[in-house]
Amino acid sequence: MPIPSKDSLAFLEALLTTPSPSGFEAQAQAVIRNYMAPYADDVQRDVHGNQWFVLNPRGGFRVMLAGHVDEIGLMARYVDDQGYIWVTRIGGPDPLQHWGQRVHIHTKNGPVLGVIGRRPVHTTPPEDRTKGAKLEDLYVDIGAKDKKEALKRVRIGDPITMVDGVDRMANDLLVGRAMDDRIGAFVVVETLRKVHAYLHKRKARRLPCALFAVCSVQEEIGLRGAITSSYAIEPHVGIAVDVGFATDYPSENKKQVGEFKLGEGPILHRGANSNPVLADIIESTAERHNIPYQVSGDGGATGTDANAMQISRRGVATGLVSIPDRYMHSPIEVVNLQDVENASELLAQVAFRLKPGQSFIPEANLPKDE
Repeated sequence: MPIPSKDSLAFLEALLTTPSPSGFEAQAQAVIRNYMAPYADDVQRDVHGNQWFVLNPRGGFRVMLAGHVDEIGLMARYVDDQGYIWVTRIGGPDPLQHWGQRVHIHTKNGPVLGVIGRRPVHTTPPEDRTKGAKLEDLYVDIGAKDKKEALKRVRIGDPITMVDGVDRMANDLLVGRAMDDRIGAFVVVETLRKVHAYLHKRKARRLPCALFAVCSVQEEIGLRGAITSSYAIEPHVGIAVDVGFATDYPSENKKQVGEFKLGEGPILHRGANSNPVLADIIESTAERHNIPYQVSGDGGATGTDANAMQISRRGVATGLVSIPDRYMHSPIEVVNLQDVENASELLAQVAFRLKPGQSFIPEANLPKDE
């Protein structure tokens, strides 16, 4: 099964190792822009921090693909007299994941290394040894002698991320921090790059829509970037790309979440957050091109950029494609590169099927009168 090309993987690794907590996405956006600008007819940015790459911008039928570049993290909130830095959350991190970890505090002068202290098990009372960490328990030790020295190096409001790299595992698996959702942003821009290549390789092939690949911001704190970029672009069709819960490991509840395996293809979604006409187009495209896929039934809003796009202005025909992800919101998120490649190929083929004049108004399949 195919995986992304060598150049695409190098770009993906650069993206995954560039910190971008919600509200602080500029460095990651610069990495994307430097790679993607040659493949787009137009590149636009806004004051919120979103950016989007466009093919065929004059096309009257606008298709928006969205993947968010922000990640969860922490933020410096208070420095005590001893120079320890106490934190608040950015998005929804699990405090237990941070306890006893190395972190980088991202300052105007570059990253400052610190550790989130944990009391030795030897001196911890037995009744506390099995208790989890709470946010108010977390402090960062940067080796400062006192408050004055700490504040010379770190400012209140500086974001904090764990110190983690990206590694390949067996069977085309990739492990790293913040797959949620820079892997989705990667799929979105990789889709546009593929469409660009198809257009230049096959001169007779025409893109019937204006294709917008949006790298959105601040999803982890309320889908904020998708709200503003959708309002600006006014898409007729919007497809979000995010991570989905893989359930192919011990302790996950398939009865509650569904059954999703790494390497079995991207997850397609059915339910209230998915336009049924668009969902059928995405699924039939996968079948036409022999692209494996899995299906999730979602009874309500999905908590992704698709939710914000769907209710923008007078409404958007919305879909969602998810990359199965183990251990979400941890520093060891794991995805399968075949799923990533299949998702971008699927969306590239979908782009060629979305044309002006198509109706996405749901129609009931009622029995015919005899």
